Amino acid sequence: MRKRPPIIDGLPASTLQLPPGAWSTVLDCLCERFPAVARSNWLERMARGRVVDGAGSWLTPETPYRVGLEIHYYREVPDEPKIPFDEVVLHSDADLLVADKPHFLPVTPAGVHVHETLLGRLIRRTGNHALAPLHRIDRETAGLVLFSTNPHSRARYQALFRERRIEKRYEAIAPPLPGIEFPCTRSSRIVAGEPFFRMQEIEGPANSETGIDVVARGDGRWRYALTPVTGRKHQLRVHMAALGAPIDNDGIYPSLLHRAPGDHSAPLQLLAKRLSFIDPLSGVERSFSSHFLLQA
Repeated sequence: MRKRPPIIDGLPASTLQLPPGAWSTVLDCLCERFPAVARSNWLERMARGRVVDGAGSWLTPETPYRVGLEIHYYREVPDEPKIPFDEVVLHSDADLLVADKPHFLPVTPAGVHVHETLLGRLIRRTGNHALAPLHRIDRETAGLVLFSTNPHSRARYQALFRERRIEKRYEAIAPPLPGIEFPCTRSSRIVAGEPFFRMQEIEGPANSETGIDVVARGDGRWRYALTPVTGRKHQLRVHMAALGAPIDNDGIYPSLLHRAPGDHSAPLQLLAKRLSFIDPLSGVERSFSSHFLLQA
């Protein structure tokens, strides 16, 4: 009988359906498919029940390989770096949790960040293993993230984002753009670039749109209000850089900057400031604002 693997220490299991191959055991397949993970690490995970099949049964080093077998495993990173900033829970009820995320903390596991994520912290904090993010913001971006606390009402809240019935407002600190009349709209076609984690604008039908206005004009730096209509990866960062005002401390746009691991001295000056919507369950208008501040 298939059952959902448990969440351990706030970390959900990753799933892999074994591909065609000539391996004799599941262990051999895992070692070849994930060369960055040592065989000794897989052996250690199996010994602790961190590699299971679709029925939740522990897999052993002798478990025979079978194409199509669904397995679940828990990602682990030796010496995972700590993120020395705390999230804040602004609201929590039977269906919705609103978190205020600090800079540098990823929403979900990615790369070297497995346990040090907003999702993992909140699961450990609330004990709610059904918690799931309704949307994502970049690790470098601070601000509001909505979570579903109840699988039975989750689809109603997910529809807010899919149908664009939620107003998202960001704030950013960037160089002045005196030659542009505000408010304005930036529309462009954004696709994956090089390297793989960078996005780029190309010619063609627009697939992204951002409303841009100026909140305050300072000496050398302006505070902008950004209202994304679409939700392309890095959309706000790409649009601001394309206009000639890359967001302060952006290490990707317009060019890559190398920063030492664990360097938290220059947070990206981008904040998911406000979320407003009509609650799909109660019909009541709801609005939440981040308590974090940018460095103007």
